[in-house]
Amino acid sequence: MSTERAVPADDLDQGDIHDVLRNDRRRLTITALQETDDGQLAVRELSERVATLETGEDPPPRNKRQSVYVSLHQTHLPKLHKLGIVEYDSDQKLVTLKEKVRQVEVYMEVVPRYGLSWGEYYFALGLLGMLTTLAVLVGVPGVSALEPTVVASGFFTLVMLSSAYHVYVQQDRVLFQRFR
Repeated sequence: MSTERAVPADDLDQGDIHDVLRNDRRRLTITALQETDDGQLAVRELSERVATLETGEDPPPRNKRQSVYVSLHQTHLPKLHKLGIVEYDSDQKLVTLKEKVRQVEVYMEVVPRYGLSWGEYYFALGLLGMLTTLAVLVGVPGVSALEPTVVASGFFTLVMLSSAYHVYVQQDRVLFQRFR
């Protein structure tokens, strides 16, 4: 078992969270573990997945896999373990995602499997609403028969419903930590 003790169950310091997210390999490690059914991988498999994400090649080159393996084993996994984000058993070479990862996820751009982030969705919805409203105002055939207030109200309603759904699916994540 690893000799370093994990951080207690209290909140992570924002500086620690930003330090974790500042490094590509740590972010990719969290992503690779999140994509598993049980949040657990052997270090070898984890390094393979991280190397694949870094290079875009499957399988990734051997030297890249080895480089990722060494850096995960020596640097990144012990750091994530110390912060309580993962459980890293260096003897069994097994990594398990811990509940504390939710404090880090809040700051990660979560992109669903279909590839569209919430930020991109809201931007596209706003742009489509603005362009449709402008098209109605300037008399573009096909949409000029619509009332601008009806079009704008429809898009505002769609944004509101989307926001309500977004809040519902992410209700277990906290964006701002309370000041003590």
